[in-house]
Order: sequence, then C-alpha cells, then structure tokens
Amino acid sequence: MNAITREANMDAEHVDAHDEHQAHATGIKRWLFTTNHKDIGTLYLWFSFIMFLVGGAMAMVIRAELFQPGLQLVEPNFFNQMTTVHGLIMVFGAVMPAFTGLANWLIPMMIGAPDMALPRMNNWSFWILPFAFAILLSSLFMEGGGPNFGWTFYAPLSTTFSPDSTALFVFSIHIMGISSIMGAINVIVTIVNMRAPGMTWMKLPLFVWTWLITAFLLIAVMPVLAGVVTMVLTDKFFGTSFFDAAGGGDPVMFQHIFWFFGHPEVYIMILPSFGIISAILPTFSRKRLFGYSSMVYATASIAILSFLVWAHHMFTTGMPVFAELFFMYCTMLIAVPTGVKVFNWVATMWRGSLTFETPMLFSIAFIILFTIGGFSGLMLAITPVDFQYHDTYFVVAHFHYVLVTGAIFSIMAAAYYWLPKWTGHMYDEKLGKIHFWCSVISVNVLFFPMHFLGLAGMPRRIPDYAIQFADVNQIVSIGGFAFGLSQLIFLAVVLKCIKGGEKAPAKPWDGAEGLEWTLPSPAPYHSFSTPPEIK
Repeated sequence: MNAITREANMDAEHVDAHDEHQAHATGIKRWLFTTNHKDIGTLYLWFSFIMFLVGGAMAMVIRAELFQPGLQLVEPNFFNQMTTVHGLIMVFGAVMPAFTGLANWLIPMMIGAPDMALPRMNNWSFWILPFAFAILLSSLFMEGGGPNFGWTFYAPLSTTFSPDSTALFVFSIHIMGISSIMGAINVIVTIVNMRAPGMTWMKLPLFVWTWLITAFLLIAVMPVLAGVVTMVLTDKFFGTSFFDAAGGGDPVMFQHIFWFFGHPEVYIMILPSFGIISAILPTFSRKRLFGYSSMVYATASIAILSFLVWAHHMFTTGMPVFAELFFMYCTMLIAVPTGVKVFNWVATMWRGSLTFETPMLFSIAFIILFTIGGFSGLMLAITPVDFQYHDTYFVVAHFHYVLVTGAIFSIMAAAYYWLPKWTGHMYDEKLGKIHFWCSVISVNVLFFPMHFLGLAGMPRRIPDYAIQFADVNQIVSIGGFAFGLSQLIFLAVVLKCIKGGEKAPAKPWDGAEGLEWTLPSPAPYHSFSTPPEIK
C-alpha cells in the first residue's frame, strides 16, 4: 500500500513540475534562469544590439579623430585602443551573438523541434558573454590602458609592447570562445537529433544548413584561437618565446596560427547571412529558391576552402613564391561557390512577382554591396597587387563591405522579416524604409571612398595622416556619423513593434514558406510539443 501511495505522490510531483514548466517564471528570474530557446534568442539579440552601439560609439571616436589631419581629440595610444576594442566588440560581441540569437529563435521552429537539444548549456553559453565583455571593457580603465595592438593582436605588439591589461583581454577571449563552442555543439545536436519526422537533409531550410556548417567551423577554429591567445599570454607573463625571435621564436608563426582561425572566422560571420537571404528572397519574389541543392553544396565548399586560404593575409611576409601562388589560386577558387550563390539569388528574383518590403530591400542591398566586397577581395587575392594594397584603407573598405553591408545588413533583414512572428505585431513599414535608405546611403558614403584612400596609399590604423587625404576623410567621417545615427531609427522601429501596432497574422508575408509560419504570431512560449509531419 505504501509503495502505491509513494508512486502516486511522485506522479503528482511530476505533474506539478510540468505545470510549473508551462507557467514560466516572470520578472528578472525568467531571464536569468530561462532554458527556453526563444528567451535565450531574445537575450542574444538584445545583447548584440547593445554591443553594436558600444562598438559603434568607438568607431565614432575613430572617425571624429580622423575628420581632420593632425591630432584632434584623443592620444594616439587611446586611438589604438579604440581601433582594437571596436574590432573585437563588433566581431565577437555584435555579429556572432546576433547570429546565435537568430539560431536560437529560428532553428527549433524551422525544424519542428520543441526546443534546443541542450537547454541548460544554452542558458550558460549566453550568460557568460556579458562577463566576458565586462572584463574586456574594464581593461580600458586599467593602468596603461586597454589592448592597443589591433583586433588581430599581432606579436610582438601584443607580447612585448602591450599593456598589462593584455591578461584581461586574453581571459575575455577565452570566455567568448567557450560560449561559441557551447552554442555550436547545441546547434549541431539539435539539427541532427530533433528534426521533425520526414524532414530529410535535403528538406532542411537553408538557414538551418548554413548554421549547421557554421557550427562545425566554430568547433574547428575556436580552439586554435584559444591556443594562440594562450601563447601570447605565456610569452608576455611567463617567459616563453613562441613569438620572440630573441628567444628562438618566430613572430610570423603568430600570423599563421591567427589566420588559420581568422579566415574561417570571416565565413562564420557570413554563412548564416546566406541562409537568411535565401529565406527572404523567395518570399518576396513569390518563387521557390533557384538551385537549392547547389546552394547547400556551395556553402559546404566555401567552408572547406576557408581552411586553405589563411596565408593570403600574409603575402608581404616574404613567403616563397610557390606558397604565394598556392594561396592566390585557393583564394580565387572561393569566388566560384560564392558566385554560384549570387547567381542563384538573382535567378530566384528573375521574373518573380517582386514586392519591396523592408526585409527585401535589405536583402537586395546585401546582394549588390556584398558582391562589391567580394570583388575587392578578389583584387586583394592577386599577390603582386596585394603588395600595394596591403595594410592600407583598401583592406578596411573590403572588410567592412563584407561585414557591414554583408553580415549586419542580413541581420537587419532577418529582424524585419521575423519581427511579426516574434512580437505578434507588424512593424512600422514607413519607418523601416526610412531606416533602410538612411543606412544604405550613409554606409556607401562611409566605406566606398576608403577604397580610393587605400589606392592612394593611406595606411590603416593611424591617428594622423598627410594633408592630401583630408577631403576624402571628411566625407568618410560624415558618412560614419550618419550611419551611426540611422541605427537609432532601427531601435525605434523595434521598440515600437514590441509595444504594439497592427496585429500580425500567423503568416504575415504572402510567399513565406516554412514550419515557423504555421505557428501563431507571436510564437507561443512552447511550440511543437508534438512534432509536425513533413510531407
């Protein structure tokens, strides 16, 4: 009799626990302890936007200093700290967490899963991030200042000539890397094990495919970054000489290890963009995506090739001609799968019934401007020409066309596209379009003239410059401030949409396809408790 009573009590406890899971905690507790993929996705997205504004403020310091030749506002050392921390925050704090937030929100809904596979690890992978960036930013207030050696922290600048706060920089990079690896493991396990019955590999939405491939890249290269920052730490504080020529080390070895991480990292920040654009274009073209399987193979090819091209950042280090040729040809090879993607996107729009809502505008701008970034990348791939472009503003222009008009524009397109599903309200289309036009005009005023500065020989990462570059730098700075201010319109659109507005139907866009549009808007706290059948 006792055993039966005990079993009944355990059943009741189990039911209570389940009910409690349904009626989630409220207030601060909800956000601190949540294991729900939608909550964690929201945390990632807000965190990345805050970091975007912080990194943007640092870019404004850089552009204000460069508005005129001569030293205007800040000391050269502080200028170097701004360029370094701006790069680190934008890469690890703005772009990567934004994509992770989108993955958290969308992957379970797209594959018909109830949640991510490892929900507690998911919570942990987010909550260590604010601490990592608090550590990094606190280094700016230490004696000797923050990291001042560029976001690529080349030795010996980071090992011999750096401030003591380098230890904090290394520690924060380790924490960011741990967060990325946990997020990547979670994505892989979720996609492999939790797809709805009938969702075969070649039925996966392209956003899910691009994230699956990105997750493998993260797991492959984050330990390389961890290794190289640890070597920097021991060189600086523990008397090793991995990168110190006086002790038998080699500073060029640093570049080899760093770029073996750094080049796949660039693709980690752009592959999910390809998935986003491949979801949005068919919707507003009212057509199926052209060449689905070739898009999947192209994404995988880009990921594999990204491991073979790292030394194209190092043509001027005096490597043998054979190696220069190898890396030049491999780099040009990456243009092939990327070209396939651009062709497929254009073919998707060809003869479609196009409408130009804000997500579509950002997607079209992405294709045009990202392609400009790709072309300037091909120019940098040609070894003899790279000798001229290396370490000039031409590289800065190329890099930002890929990451701002590439990664960040696609994140904005995604935000506009899925906001109705997240909030249950339609965003203000007119404000969205104002945000788009302000952003797209200012971003070109900001970055396009940099190509000419670079071709004329202006080096990057300098707080002062020759008088002949003054006019173009003024134009660039004006574009920079305009672009920064435009993002406040984006903030206004999002806040307005969260507060209220026209009710969004389950499927706010005519041509939208995918499991997430079968859920009501806003998406319920727990979705797909029973997996849908895929026909």
